[in-house]
Amino acid sequence: MSDDGHQHDGHENVPSRQRRRFPGISSRAYEHPADRSALVALRKLSGFDTVFKALSGLLPERSLRLLFLSDSVRVSDQQFAHLNDMLRDACYILDLEKVPPMYVNQDPQPNAMCIGLDEPIIVVTTGLVELLDEEEMRAVIGHEVGHALSGHSVYRTILLFLTNLALRVAWIPLGNLAIMAIVTALREWFRKSELSADRAGLLVGQDLTASMRGLMKLAGGNHLHEMNVDAFLKQAEEYEAGGDLRDSVLKILNVLPRSHPFTTIRAAELKKWSESRDYQRIMDGHYPRRSEDKDTSVTDSFRESASHYATHVKTSKDPLMKLVTDIAGGAGDLGGRVRRGFGGFASSAPKDQPPTDTPPPPRDGE
Repeated sequence: MSDDGHQHDGHENVPSRQRRRFPGISSRAYEHPADRSALVALRKLSGFDTVFKALSGLLPERSLRLLFLSDSVRVSDQQFAHLNDMLRDACYILDLEKVPPMYVNQDPQPNAMCIGLDEPIIVVTTGLVELLDEEEMRAVIGHEVGHALSGHSVYRTILLFLTNLALRVAWIPLGNLAIMAIVTALREWFRKSELSADRAGLLVGQDLTASMRGLMKLAGGNHLHEMNVDAFLKQAEEYEAGGDLRDSVLKILNVLPRSHPFTTIRAAELKKWSESRDYQRIMDGHYPRRSEDKDTSVTDSFRESASHYATHVKTSKDPLMKLVTDIAGGAGDLGGRVRRGFGGFASSAPKDQPPTDTPPPPRDGE
């Protein structure tokens, strides 16, 4: 099943090669540390457990399945056969025993999602199918299968429901504050979970170039001849490092309403992981197994996540992260650093020049 790529009319860049399979692989193998940290923070949020348990029993999952069954095209040997081949191939590579149903939904917006409480459902839009070539699509399907293997579909479904609910009760004074607090935390986690799923997509496709192409197309459309991977990655570097503290604040505000990280950031994170020792060890067959999950120390997972964040803050080029590092290190002249960080917005007189109520003495000749 994990053989050569399937050649179909209109689909390009299909390599003829074998792909590695990862029997019994645990989602811990490709889980981004920030994904784990955000989920831990989410579960600690006041009221989340109550809402989660209540919604798990109330959400109309059967209705959701019937909706896609009645108004979308179910992928099978008879319909979108090339997508069905890629779905089965992805499940085979990641050793997901039960192949989740997948539907193609008419929507010009390129998108894909994995939802469902008891069992995951994968949905891809026609806009995505028409945008991506074979190998780019393989990475996307691997991405969604990674969500399924990680158990992300449950939280994604609740996020969709709560987002819609928040819109409906927005007119009630203070009615949606609690809901929006949970939605904001869910979005923060989901953005991090996308980084994990991108890694799963790379493990399935085993073609970094195809993964990069897919992300560039999501950002700039079907104009690959006008785009360049290196230049695209430089955008991510410029975004992370550029500007002052005001830009850092704007970055936070810009990302809050989004369910996905910015595409340049996703591309940079994925390339960094593909060059890591962790990725190479997985490709060599050395990775955590699901059979070991029950023996995994939660404390060790927390410690790894905390270590990741500490390293991220120390090595980040973002002005706000640099300021955090300075504060943690007890940097002197913190006020001056903050003023410079805001580009002189909070300007003041030079530190060594005392204020005076009298005019300066006249210069010679005056």
